[in-house]
Amino acid sequence: MSTRKRYWLMKSEPEDFSIDDLARVGTEPWTGVRNYQARNFMRDGMRIGDAVFFYHSNAAVPGIYGIAEVASTAYPDPTQFDASSKYYDEKASQEAPRWFLVDVRYVRTLAHPITLSEIREHADALGEEFALIRKGARLSVLPVTAAQWKLLSSLEKKR
Repeated sequence: MSTRKRYWLMKSEPEDFSIDDLARVGTEPWTGVRNYQARNFMRDGMRIGDAVFFYHSNAAVPGIYGIAEVASTAYPDPTQFDASSKYYDEKASQEAPRWFLVDVRYVRTLAHPITLSEIREHADALGEEFALIRKGARLSVLPVTAAQWKLLSSLEKKR
């Protein structure tokens, strides 16, 4: 098993949960993911200490607004069992959960967001596998390579 740090991008709509909300609470369970590929990234790929770009989607200016880290191993998302939750899944059970999450811990807010338009300007360097800017890609949890992390991080320093 690799102990090498992994990198991720996690999207949230700021009116639902923003980087400022994460800064206020410190650590938060990343509930409500209902895409199997995104779930698998959290359940099978994420490790405590992995770095996370916190991305505001569906915002006036979409982009990376902060840095977080994975703070727990994956565990069943409790919202799948709560009939009053918009994330309730009647096919899930305590014995056979379908949806998993990780806790995410606040690290810092970027001095200036790295906007989606800035990210797109570097599409060639980021490569075709960078799902955020690939047509039709809508995942809320995305893997980021070490090289992509370095390039995107450098965009914050260029201001």
